[in-house]
Amino acid sequence: MVAGRLFPHADIFKWMSYGNDGKHPGCDNSYFGRREFSFTLDNDIYLRFQSFNSASELENAIKEKCPFKIDIGPVYSVDPAKRHAYAQGGDNNVFSPVERELIFDIDISDYDDVRYCCSGADVCLQCWPLMTAAIKVIDTALRDDFGFSHILWVYSGRRGVHCWVCDGKARRLTNEQRGAVADYFRVYKGNENSNKKVSLPGPVLHPFLARSYTDILRELFEEKLLSSQQIFSTEERYEKILSMIPDESVTSELRGKWQENRRSSNDINVSRWELLKHMLQSGKNKAQGLRRCVEEIVFAFTYPRLDMEVSKHMNHLLKAPFCVHPKTGRVCIPIDPQNCDEFDPTTVPTLSEVSMYMADDYLLICVTSCSGELLQELNTGCLRADVGNGMLI
Repeated sequence: MVAGRLFPHADIFKWMSYGNDGKHPGCDNSYFGRREFSFTLDNDIYLRFQSFNSASELENAIKEKCPFKIDIGPVYSVDPAKRHAYAQGGDNNVFSPVERELIFDIDISDYDDVRYCCSGADVCLQCWPLMTAAIKVIDTALRDDFGFSHILWVYSGRRGVHCWVCDGKARRLTNEQRGAVADYFRVYKGNENSNKKVSLPGPVLHPFLARSYTDILRELFEEKLLSSQQIFSTEERYEKILSMIPDESVTSELRGKWQENRRSSNDINVSRWELLKHMLQSGKNKAQGLRRCVEEIVFAFTYPRLDMEVSKHMNHLLKAPFCVHPKTGRVCIPIDPQNCDEFDPTTVPTLSEVSMYMADDYLLICVTSCSGELLQELNTGCLRADVGNGMLI
């Protein structure tokens, strides 16, 4: 019932058609019908390579099958539902992806080594700013460095955010080109066994990294994470910081000073950080290149951690916006990157709230308070931020 009344079938069709909806001269009427949709049904039954020729076909299939989750894939060279009718194998394989939004997937669980309030899929307002910073860093670079403009950020419904870059030039990128864009953002390269997970080579930071550090990451680390995550509050935690400094004499001196001042009247996390900065950014340590360690520590704790493979390959599936997450019941609603500081994942509407208030204005107020009119970002005739028809669920 909820899917029939509130899921935006017509708007999804309009968005995914990109003008190829049969209403414009010269449009490709087969375009939407070559898009893959995947349904996840009860008992983990996966229906891959679903395709639909119209909004009504999409709507009828969703109503009939009632999927727990809907994933969207690429546009293929031929109708994916009829792929078996075409030759397979070799260089003459007719069935292949030809278009796909450039997508980014960021999960809060990938930050478990630098957050102490939650772990796994759990998230709270103390660690969610990591996702806010990721949105700001990636969105700014996509617009300013790559020239993209039609970008949709969506709350995943549980532990992270998804980014859809919908510009025509983004949709037509090859896998190699997607890999190059993804590598542009690659800074976090360590693993759980690495002491130093971020390395910033060169005498100066790349302009993109310098902008991210100055405008976003430094403030997040110093104004929020230091205290909210209690980063220097225990020996185990500050030893993790010291392991990132490649000079034993410096780490030994810092360790000694921190142990002497265990009962500081100020926030011990702030005072220890200020002492670390002073030691690394002045005198002989500055000359030895240890100044860069301060930036590397900030990047290690705050820089976006992307699922690189999702961005690099055209054939990846990604959960559709406006779905309900099957484990949390939360609606996957858009996030306005210009106001992402105001987004609160704990207040996102759930399926039970949607069912309870379906006939009330409360539902629309609840949804629009989170998403506003973000869909106007896709102002190429894609989706309309029309609350009046209930399309935001």
